[in-house]
Amino acid sequence: MESVNAVGRRKAAVARVIVKEGNGAITINKRPLEVYFPSSILQYIIKQPLETLDVLGNYDIHVNLDGGGFKGQAEALRLAIARALVKINPEDKPALRKKGFMTRDPRAVERKKPGQPKARKRFQFSKR
Repeated sequence: MESVNAVGRRKAAVARVIVKEGNGAITINKRPLEVYFPSSILQYIIKQPLETLDVLGNYDIHVNLDGGGFKGQAEALRLAIARALVKINPEDKPALRKKGFMTRDPRAVERKKPGQPKARKRFQFSKR
């Protein structure tokens, strides 16, 4: 099997992954998963599609992560991994879709409007 590429996005984060057959090593921006994401919760989020399909030790994953915060990056990476796994085996798609890993979360920060301090907040109104 040759390598499979996929992209995942969440908020301002973009994750580009290359999945190859291997022994389960996940490398993010040339660093191991445990170094880039020390939080066990974020590591769990990233590994969810692999654990769902029970292929945790079967693939080496190389990741280029850019933009956003650590939570957004972790969820972007989860989407990218899920998309790559579906490219490898299309029969896995219903299982991943059922868990919600195939859906791009469209929520993003609302833009700031002119004449206001924030996106929705207004300056205090003074009648006199």
